[in-house]
Amino acid sequence: MANVKVYNMEGMEVGSLELNDAVFGVEVNEHLMHMAVVSQLANKRQGTQSAKTRAEVSGGGRKPWKQKGTGHARQGSTRSPQWKGGGVVFAPKPRDYSFKMNKKEKAFAVKSALTSRVAADKMYVLESLSFDEIKTKKMAAVLANLKLNKALVVLGEKNDNVLLSARNIPTVRTALFNTINVYDIVKYDSLVITKDAVAKIEEVYA
Repeated sequence: MANVKVYNMEGMEVGSLELNDAVFGVEVNEHLMHMAVVSQLANKRQGTQSAKTRAEVSGGGRKPWKQKGTGHARQGSTRSPQWKGGGVVFAPKPRDYSFKMNKKEKAFAVKSALTSRVAADKMYVLESLSFDEIKTKKMAAVLANLKLNKALVVLGEKNDNVLLSARNIPTVRTALFNTINVYDIVKYDSLVITKDAVAKIEEVYA
């Protein structure tokens, strides 16, 4: 089993934590990780773009000039795609881009992402993370103590003071242990996770 250092909010090492290999030591499946990221981004797309084909553009029912004798190329309608004001050839239409992954695939993709962070020494376990007030400076200080900039912070339970303190830092995202996803894990350079969140993630995914 892998061991990681445990830090306090001042960035000092206060112990170590043994991780469950069933969650943090699996064989990384990059294909499933890629699928999970594509799925999440696809599911976010609104799919509301739309343009009119030549069948939907109003007008153009009359032939603009006779077939022969004018010196012009033959034309059947002023709403053909080559005309200004004409329809679009392969016009985009509203559609649903989303697709589903099964539960086992999703779970293994998350475990692969977590394992990749442990393997790269990019996972930092905090003994605890809580503030007595909403203060962005305090959250920034915790990250500075760990010498981190762009990080995903995962909590074991909802803490409004922490969530609101991190909200104004553009390079930081917070999440609860049960809302983590592959996209956020791989997007941010480092994973900062509380000790209780590690235990709860192991309960869910082991």
